[in-house]
Amino acid sequence: MLIVETHIVEKTSKAERFLDYTIGLFHQLPSRNSVKKALKRGELLLNGNKGESGKWVMPGDKIELVDNQLNPPKTYRLPLDVVYEDEYLAIVQKPSGLIVNGNQFRTLENALPANLQPSTQKDVLNRPKPVHRLDSPTCGLLLVAKTKSTHIHLGGQFEKRSIKKNYNAIVVGKPPVKGRITTPIEGQEAITEYTVLQSVSSLQNGVVSLLELSPHTGRTHQLRIHLASLGSPIVGDKLYGEKEKILKHKGLFLAAVGLRFIHPVFKKEIHIQTDAPEKFQSFLKRENKRWLKFKEC
Repeated sequence: MLIVETHIVEKTSKAERFLDYTIGLFHQLPSRNSVKKALKRGELLLNGNKGESGKWVMPGDKIELVDNQLNPPKTYRLPLDVVYEDEYLAIVQKPSGLIVNGNQFRTLENALPANLQPSTQKDVLNRPKPVHRLDSPTCGLLLVAKTKSTHIHLGGQFEKRSIKKNYNAIVVGKPPVKGRITTPIEGQEAITEYTVLQSVSSLQNGVVSLLELSPHTGRTHQLRIHLASLGSPIVGDKLYGEKEKILKHKGLFLAAVGLRFIHPVFKKEIHIQTDAPEKFQSFLKRENKRWLKFKEC
């Protein structure tokens, strides 16, 4: 058993059921369902004992996230674009349609060993571990830890909201040039800032816009929910978009394009910025070209 991350309940915290308290506590477990699965697998401990959903959590209690997999799954042979790598961590591009981790074989986590160099550090993890998640249809930059101390340190940065992430999305309509969305998600605080980078006319949607997004919290489906609440769902969003405007076989137009954080060992800022997938600009050009052609008729 490997302790991945530890949390001490603050003295100012009120008594709360274990299941409710641990939702979003660790970045790998952002939702009620993910916590339930972790409890079922025995991956959450309360004061050294197996966590139980109905147990009361009190100030001073120690909660641990552990890895019970002594024999990790077989490696999934899928080539990944490695944007940055050193002895302690890596940043890879997650393809759209691939889940980060879970009970399936075809996951990004299972593909990491074949794409990254093994760490020689004493506290090396039995396999590289993603530090956060991206939805299956979302593509882009994903931060991966190679050592136990790095995983804990980066997890702490996420908990303190000191890791900055940027996304690009194409949405239906033309929102105000800049905005801040604060609509709560499942009763929890959720904050997203956005800037409109480009807007073009579209036959199907009237107008579509390219946005830069900066989430200040990490709720499940936060960007998708927030943009839909604004009346500008992300193009290709089958969950929160308008069904009659869903593009078939084009995927979700949401990509993680920027990461900024402090390196746990080197103590310097790492800032990685990439371009959105080529399909973003291709779609905008195609939509505008179709609209212009229709206007000329």
